[in-house]
Amino acid sequence: MPTIKYKPTTPARRQMTVPSFEEITKFSPEKSLTVTKKKNSGRNSYGRITVRHRGGGNKVKYRIIDFKRQSTSPATVIGVEYDPNRSAYIALLQNAEGEKSYIIAPVGLKDGDVVYSGADADIKPGNTLPIANIPVGTFIHNVELYPGKGAQLVRSAGVFAQLIAKENGVAQVRLPSGEVRIIRLDCKATVGQVGNIEHDTVKVGKAGKTRHKGIRPTVRGSVMNPCDHPHGGGEGKSPIGRPTPVTPWGKPAMGYKTRNKKARTDKFIVKRRNAK
Repeated sequence: MPTIKYKPTTPARRQMTVPSFEEITKFSPEKSLTVTKKKNSGRNSYGRITVRHRGGGNKVKYRIIDFKRQSTSPATVIGVEYDPNRSAYIALLQNAEGEKSYIIAPVGLKDGDVVYSGADADIKPGNTLPIANIPVGTFIHNVELYPGKGAQLVRSAGVFAQLIAKENGVAQVRLPSGEVRIIRLDCKATVGQVGNIEHDTVKVGKAGKTRHKGIRPTVRGSVMNPCDHPHGGGEGKSPIGRPTPVTPWGKPAMGYKTRNKKARTDKFIVKRRNAK
């Protein structure tokens, strides 16, 4: 997916790039597979802000994605669409019974392709199989953590995991972060790499495009008063005054590990993503 760069008619246009959307073949969502998405602007059920810098943004509808892939009948791709709720593109499938569903579109999937889900499916992008039936070394995405729960790992644009070993009823999968994790062989995964691989090369170009996503401006702590942020105060531009940067609540902001040291899933991690 190449990007388009416009003639710099305004200061914002000078740096802006936008996706070409060459892979998109369907421009309106399937009505039966969309639901209303309510905005909460970062507020919880008490009305208190729990996530800062949220609010506004374009109205969007949520597309119901089939992460479980339980239907074993072959399905034909009838369109590739943009999804405002995720970085990856989605593909609309229709099976022989006329049932429609959305999946995350892998690289190379196009209109007219037929995809399968089941233990006897071919090793082809878009097909979903139990990990036990996928050869070692294959690139996969949409990986389940628990059998039948639906895919939870490797769903963003351009990412892929690699199946690196199978033994004793479990598989070792290298995730995009570099972490190697143990996953049960009866968990499902989809063959291939997630599409829209140049998503991270797009330059926003102007502040308004970030506001359209529902993200409000972020003010630096160093320009606040001391009562508002630990970095605030001082005459002119002042240093942080601490060994490391901190959050507005005084917690370390860089390199501080927040994972529970007694997390029950530690036993499934063979190699950490930041292991030397």
